Amino acid sequence: MTVLRTVDLTKKFGDFAALDGVNIEVGEGEVYGFIGPNGAGKSTTLRILLGILKASEGHAEIFGKDAWKEAVEIHKRVAYVPGDINLWPNLTGGEVIDLFVKLRGGNNLDRRQELIRKFDLDPTKKCRTYSKGNRQKVALIAAFSSDVDLYILDEPTSGLDPLMERVFQEYVLDAKKQGKSILLSSHILSEVEKLCDKVAIIREGKIIETGTLKELRHLTGTILLVETREPIPNLEGLKGVSGIQQKGAALSFQVDASEVDHAIRYISQFGVTRIESSPPTLEELFMRHYEGTSKAVESGAGGES
Repeated sequence: MTVLRTVDLTKKFGDFAALDGVNIEVGEGEVYGFIGPNGAGKSTTLRILLGILKASEGHAEIFGKDAWKEAVEIHKRVAYVPGDINLWPNLTGGEVIDLFVKLRGGNNLDRRQELIRKFDLDPTKKCRTYSKGNRQKVALIAAFSSDVDLYILDEPTSGLDPLMERVFQEYVLDAKKQGKSILLSSHILSEVEKLCDKVAIIREGKIIETGTLKELRHLTGTILLVETREPIPNLEGLKGVSGIQQKGAALSFQVDASEVDHAIRYISQFGVTRIESSPPTLEELFMRHYEGTSKAVESGAGGES
C-alpha cells in the first residue's frame, strides 16, 4: 500500500526551478532515503509534503489525501523532525515533548520515559539551556513517543553524537517493524545505507536515480581489490573498468556488471594472489552522480547549483 506519493512535483521561485518533475513513492512499512547535496531540493520537497509550500505543478499526496488541501488531517498521522529545531525557550524539554504528543492524541508515558532514558535527556531543563544535540533529542523523543503512521525526518541526527545516532537507528527500525513508514532525508550516507529499503538521489531539483540499494549497485557494477605477481598492463583501457586506485600492493577499481567476467579473465593472466569483491557503497553511488555535475559545471554545461 502506498502511503506517500508525488507525481511530477515542480516548484518554481520566479524563473528558478527548485524542483523539476520529482516522483517519489513510499510504501507502508518502508524506510525511504532521500539524499542529495545542499540546494538539491530535499527540503523544498518536504515542505510541499507538509503543506508549508504549494507546488507550482504536479501533485503530492499522503494517505491518499492532497498534501496542500488536506494538510490538517494529514498532520494528525505524521511526525516531522527538522534538522534545525527551534523550541519555546521558557518551557522544559519534558513540557515540549508532552505538548507535541498530546497534539497527536497520544499518552503513552512508559514509551516517553523509555525514550528519555535511551536518548539520555534531562527533561527538567529549560529549552533555552539546551545544546543543538539536546534540541534534536527533544524532537526525536516527541516523534517516537507519538502513535503515527508516517515519520518525515529531515537531517534528524544533526548535532547528535555517534552513540545517540545508534539509538536513533534502533527506533527507526522499531517503527518499521510496527509497519510505520519513514521518509529520511540525510547527508550521513552510512546511516541511509543501514536503514533504507529504497533510495532516491536528487540533484538540481531532479531525481536522477531511484531504487533499492541492490538495484542501484547492479547499475554501477562491482568494486574489485586485486593483487597479482606481475603488473597488470593497460588496465585503464579495459572495457567497463574505472576508478583505478593503488592501495598498497593491491589495485582497487570498479567494473561494470556486464564486464566483470571479462575483467577477471584478463587480470588472471598476471598471476592473481589476492582478489576481493564488494558492492559499491552508497557514498560511491552518490559521488558518481555528484562528480558528474561538478564536471559539467566546470565545462560550462551546468546550470545554477
